[in-house]
Amino acid sequence: MARVPFIAGNWKLNLGPAEAGELAEALASALADRGEVEVAVFPTALSALTVAGAVEGSGIEVGLQEIHSAASGAFTGTNSARMAREAGLTRVLIGHSERRQLFGETDAGVRAKVELALAEGLLPIVCVGETLEERDAGQVEAVVHRQVAAALEGLEPDQVAAITLAYEPVWAIGTGRTATPAQAQEVHASIRGWLRAHFPAFVAEDMRIQYGGSVKPGNAAELLACEDIDGALVGGASLKADSFAGIVAAVR
Repeated sequence: MARVPFIAGNWKLNLGPAEAGELAEALASALADRGEVEVAVFPTALSALTVAGAVEGSGIEVGLQEIHSAASGAFTGTNSARMAREAGLTRVLIGHSERRQLFGETDAGVRAKVELALAEGLLPIVCVGETLEERDAGQVEAVVHRQVAAALEGLEPDQVAAITLAYEPVWAIGTGRTATPAQAQEVHASIRGWLRAHFPAFVAEDMRIQYGGSVKPGNAAELLACEDIDGALVGGASLKADSFAGIVAAVR
């Protein structure tokens, strides 16, 4: 079965409830006839419920940008996967490079959050990717495979197949630089090859691997045409309805 393309928008620390609700309503309208494309948005935690209400019935999913590795307890200032699911959210970003670089997220931390998210009924998008220094040193495959292996360690094949991976070269996030389609496809194919080597064949065939890193309407079609790129995790271009809808339309 062909993998259904999946476009997600990470709104990062932008858009309070009022603005986020307006954007969500605009997206629900703009993407009403999107065809066989899955769409999810990741607003701030404070805006998530407003967004969920605004897109209700549209098929657009809403998730959190971050969760804690425990479902509840004395963890001031964090987000709970259990509470998110109770509130009707369906997905979560885990291991984004900004979390790894700015907040000290480790491979072990990513693994713990993946396990908890699955246990609580949230579907993770797990982000992996190399820095420019690691790319220049020829370490792309080693770094990305390490991150993937750590995130999936000990999980059952069915669980792994339900996860989405997002390859986001750190040097291309928010910089205006984008990996060429050939560069992106090479890493995506490498990840899928790693999956084939470590899990039953259906895992590599079913798992969706998104590309992220300065994706825009102008470059989306060429990236999404690559054999192993199953969608996009979009940052800045997801903050405007027309640009995000343009990326979704590029799937066709």
